[in-house]
Amino acid sequence: MSMTMRRAAALGARHILASSAASSRLTSRRHMGSVDAAAAMEKIRAAGLLRTQGLIGGKWVDAYDGKTLEVQNPATGEVLANVACMGNRETSDAISSANTTFYSWSKLTASERSKALRKWHDLLISHKEELALLMTLEQGKPMKEALGEVNYGASFIEYFAEEAKRVYGDVIPPTLADRRILVLKQPIGVVGAITPWNFPLAMITRKVGPALACGCTVVVKPSEFTPLTALAAADLALQAGIPAGALNVVMGNAPEIGDALTQSTQVRKITFTGSTAVGKKLMAGSANTVKKVSLELGGNAPCIVFDDADIEVAVKGSLAAKFRNSGQTCVCANRILVQEGIYEKFASAFVKAVQSLQVGNGLEESTSQGPLINEAAVQKVEKFVDDATSKGANIILGGKRHSLGMSFYEPTVVGNVSSEMLLFREEVFGPVAPLIPFKTEEEAIQLANDTNAGLAAYMFTKSIPRSWRVSEALEYGLVGVNEGLISTEVAPFGGVKQSGLGREGSKYGMDDYLEIKYVCMGNLS
Repeated sequence: MSMTMRRAAALGARHILASSAASSRLTSRRHMGSVDAAAAMEKIRAAGLLRTQGLIGGKWVDAYDGKTLEVQNPATGEVLANVACMGNRETSDAISSANTTFYSWSKLTASERSKALRKWHDLLISHKEELALLMTLEQGKPMKEALGEVNYGASFIEYFAEEAKRVYGDVIPPTLADRRILVLKQPIGVVGAITPWNFPLAMITRKVGPALACGCTVVVKPSEFTPLTALAAADLALQAGIPAGALNVVMGNAPEIGDALTQSTQVRKITFTGSTAVGKKLMAGSANTVKKVSLELGGNAPCIVFDDADIEVAVKGSLAAKFRNSGQTCVCANRILVQEGIYEKFASAFVKAVQSLQVGNGLEESTSQGPLINEAAVQKVEKFVDDATSKGANIILGGKRHSLGMSFYEPTVVGNVSSEMLLFREEVFGPVAPLIPFKTEEEAIQLANDTNAGLAAYMFTKSIPRSWRVSEALEYGLVGVNEGLISTEVAPFGGVKQSGLGREGSKYGMDDYLEIKYVCMGNLS
C-alpha cells in the first residue's frame, strides 16, 4: 500500500461521528476551517514559500520516479499539497552534493559562515507569520504556539551564527622543549539530520544551525507529515546565501532515506530526534561505518509537586509542561506526582485550569489546543487511557475523543494512576495528565527515576535545599524547578539513559559537529 493510501486509511471509519447532529457540526467546522486554510495557503504562496519538491544541490527536484505523498491538515483532513516522495537514489545524490560542497563551505572563514547564518535568521523572522501559518496547517498546533516556534527555531540560527566565531582550539605545554602540541577543532563532514513532525522548524534549526556554523554540510530528512515547513525554511536559507549543496532536503520513504544516510561512507554523522525505537535502529545502522551519532529520543517526564509548593505556580507550570502542543512534545510532563498533603487541593485547581483549555482549529485565535497529528496518535491515547481505567484509575476530566471529530481529543486528567499502568511506564504523547500521589521525597525520587527514559523532569517546591537535593538525584538531562517551559537556545538540551546521546543548543551543541585533531610539531629548537 502506498504511503498516501496508508495515511488515508489511517483516518478510517473512526473519524465518522456517531450522530447526524455531530456530523452537521463537523461539516460546519470543516467549512470554516477550509476557508481560513485557503486564505492562509494563498498568503504562503504569495510569499513564495510553498515548495513541494526536494532540494538537492541547490535545485528543486521531483522524485525520480514521479511519486508523491499527500500532506494533510490534521484539523480538517484536507490535502494541503502533494510533495515529492523520495528514496535511496535522491538521498544518494543529496549526499554527493553535500560532500562536494563541504570542501568549499568548510574553507570559508567563520565570519563568512556567520554572516550567511545571520541573514537566514533575519529572513526566518521577517517571514514569521507565513511560516507559522504553514506550521499550523500541516501540524495542527495553535497559531500562538507556531509563532513561538518560529522565534525559538530562528534563535538557534542566530545563536550559532555568533558561536561560529568561537570554535577555539588549544596549545598544550609540550613534554619536550623542541616540540609544540596543538589541538584543532575541525568540522566532521556531511551530516544526516532526521527530524520529527511535532516541531517541524525548531528541530531542524537546532541541528542545521551548529552544523553549518562549524563548516559541515547537511542532508535533512523531515517528517513526511510536516515537510512543507522544512522546505520553506530551506528556501529562505538559499535566499540568505547558504550555498547550493550545503543544505539539502529529501523526504518520503523513511526506511530508504535512513538506510542511505547510515550506509554512506561520506556521511560522517547522524543526528536524530524521534522515538527511542527508531533511534536504536539508526544507531545500529551507523555501526558499520562508525559514524558519530547524536540522538534526542523519547521521554517519560515526571513533574513532582511537593506539599510546600506554591499551588498557583505549580498548576501553571504543570499545565504548560503537559498540554503544550496537545501533549505532543518529548519533554511533556508525562507523570504528575503530587505529595499527599496537597493532592486534593492541587487536583482541584489543576482540573479547573485544564477545563479552560479551548480545543479547536489552530487557525482560530481562541484555540489553545489543536488536534493530534493523526488517527494513530488518537488510538494510542485511547489505548493508554483504557489500560489505566481497566487497572483501577479514574477519569477526572475528559477521557474521550472530542466532539469536533477528526483527531481531536479532549484534555484529560486521570486520577489514581499507578506504576503498572501504561500511562506511568510509557510516553502517551497526547493531552492526558496522570495524577499520582506520593508520601515522601524519597518515594517521589524513586517513582520519578523508575523508567528507562531520562530526558526532562520538573519539580515544584519553595525549599531551596530540597530543590538542590532532588535536582541532583533525578536521572534526567533537563530539570525545571518551579518552571514548566525550560527549553532555550543558550542551554544544553538532551537526555540520559535511553533518552539519547549528545546535547543540542548552547556552546555544547557545537561539539557534536566537530572533530578534535592533535598536531605534534617537532624539531623546533
